[in-house]
Amino acid sequence: MIRFAVAIVVAVPAFLTLSAAQAFEQPPITSPQDKACRDEATARVLHAPDPQNLGLHAIGREIYGTCMRRAQAAGPGRTARRTRVAAGR
Repeated sequence: MIRFAVAIVVAVPAFLTLSAAQAFEQPPITSPQDKACRDEATARVLHAPDPQNLGLHAIGREIYGTCMRRAQAAGPGRTARRTRVAAGR
């Protein structure tokens, strides 16, 4: 009887953790722009204002959508500007 109770106490939190992780799983990354926009949304979501009390997920989607529109407007083959670092510095 005690072993059964211990098994329940261990199994239920493990099951809930795994199911919660699957619920928030994102679809696979489809392009370099997709990856860059996901990273940008993840980095900015906690610092973005939320006057309408939308929540973090909605703000992240908004940041991601803005980034993807900006990437599509730049056209195919255009990437973010990168600065070169001189060798030996």
